[in-house]
Amino acid sequence: MKRTAHAFWLDRPGQGALRAVQLPQPGADDVVVRALYSGVSRGTETLVFRGGVPASQHAAMRAPFQEGEFPGPVKYGYLSVGTVEEGPAALVGRTVFCLYPHQTRYVVPAAAVTVVPDDVPAARAVLAGTVETAVNALWDAAPLIGDRITVVGGGMVGCSVAALLARFPGVRVQLVDADPARAAVAAALGVDFALPADALGERDLVVHASATEQGLARALELLTPDGTVLELSWYGDRKVSLPLGEAFHSRRLVIRGSQVGTVSPARPGRSYADRLALALELLADPALDALITGESAFEELPEVLPKLADGAIAALCHLIRYS
Repeated sequence: MKRTAHAFWLDRPGQGALRAVQLPQPGADDVVVRALYSGVSRGTETLVFRGGVPASQHAAMRAPFQEGEFPGPVKYGYLSVGTVEEGPAALVGRTVFCLYPHQTRYVVPAAAVTVVPDDVPAARAVLAGTVETAVNALWDAAPLIGDRITVVGGGMVGCSVAALLARFPGVRVQLVDADPARAAVAAALGVDFALPADALGERDLVVHASATEQGLARALELLTPDGTVLELSWYGDRKVSLPLGEAFHSRRLVIRGSQVGTVSPARPGRSYADRLALALELLADPALDALITGESAFEELPEVLPKLADGAIAALCHLIRYS
């Protein structure tokens, strides 16, 4: 039986379209998923849309089910939630998360989907990939009880980190962003908010996720001596200048990178599947709905993505709805 679907393809930087695609015949260990929602992050995915992935990072930036190559044509995305229509009996009818691009239906190995817990709404489950990044970051950062922690950058990743830190006992968390509208998101997540000039100093840990050199410089300024900046930003092909003179050495500051492509070495016994399952479990918290800031139909993606990329649509995670 022939199966068809429609997918969003980036034809070239700044321009994409919906294409009809032929689905492969599913094998015994495959599932056929009908998409309910997918998510667009204004970070990595809009950088891909603009053609900002440097050639040296083409392999590292590949999504699990990407087709085509950077800068395009390429089918890219990794936040899909759908219903299993065919496959193993234990999965048929279940709502699942998959690291799949924007497509109405798709065939993947059953091992590539993770069942969404019953207490997590399907629309919220698109955040699983970003909350997974936050889980990995906190495994790397290893915050301690009572720490003073700042998250610089109130985008999708930064807000996810702040939301998880809000659950740590005795930790005082402040979200810092240049956009005063992020104050409402911070309040919904249960953390303090400040503009960069008003941010609290003497912080034990600063998680940087603004993807700007100004944000990274401010993150260093906010640290206590011997403090650490955990760098989550992805700069693509942009160069970043840092003020490593001044008091950087005398205060013994640390900048450490973190990236979701590998499981944190601080948790050597955990698998990618363990990490994703934990992220979905954490999404039972309705406060995380604050990270979904807009919604469009799948058919509108070719018009919506350019607006997300240039900031005409201000968003954290933009939800894509499938009919």
